[in-house]
Amino acid sequence: MARVWKVLTRPLVIGALVVAVAAAAFGLYWFQPWKLWQDETVEESLPRAVETSAPPTAAPSETPSPSTGPQTLARGELISHEHATSGTVKLVRLADGSHVVRLENLDTSNGPDLRVWLTDQPVKEGRAGWHVFDDGQYVSLGKLKGNKGSQNYAVPDDIDPARYTSISIWCDRFDVSFGAAELDRA
Repeated sequence: MARVWKVLTRPLVIGALVVAVAAAAFGLYWFQPWKLWQDETVEESLPRAVETSAPPTAAPSETPSPSTGPQTLARGELISHEHATSGTVKLVRLADGSHVVRLENLDTSNGPDLRVWLTDQPVKEGRAGWHVFDDGQYVSLGKLKGNKGSQNYAVPDDIDPARYTSISIWCDRFDVSFGAAELDRA
C-alpha cells in the first residue's frame, strides 16, 4: 500500500489526475449527456392578440368583418436530421398583425443549447441537411422551450417572414440541425 501511495503522490501523477478530472468536467458540461434522458414537455395554446376596446359605432356595419383570428400562412412537417424529430410547424399571423412560429406535437431529443431558427435554406434529407441552415440568412427565435409538446415563438416585428422558407431545431453548441421543416405557403 505504501508503494501505491508513493506513486500517487508524485507531482506528475497528481498533475495528470487534475487534468483528467478537469477534462471530464469540461466534457460533461459541453456535451450534457444527461439531457438525452430528460424530456421537457411544454404545452402552450396559440396566443391571441390583445384586444383594445373601441368606442361603439353609431350604426352596425353592412359589410361582414373579416376574420380577426389567427391565420396560418405556411406549414410544414418536421423531418429528422441529427436526432429523431417529428411534429408540425406553422407560421401564423395573429389578429394584431404580429407573427409566431408554432411547433405542434414536437418530439425530439433534448440537447445543449437548442434554438428555433427561421431560415432561408432548403430542407434536405439525411446528413446533407444537418449543417446547411447557418449558411444563409436565419433568425434565432429563441431557446427551445421543451423538446416535446406544442409551443410558440414570436417573430420579431422587423423581420419579414415571407423571406424565410424553413424552420430548424438548431443545436448552437455543435452547429447541427436536430430536425427541420420546409414551410409550404397556404
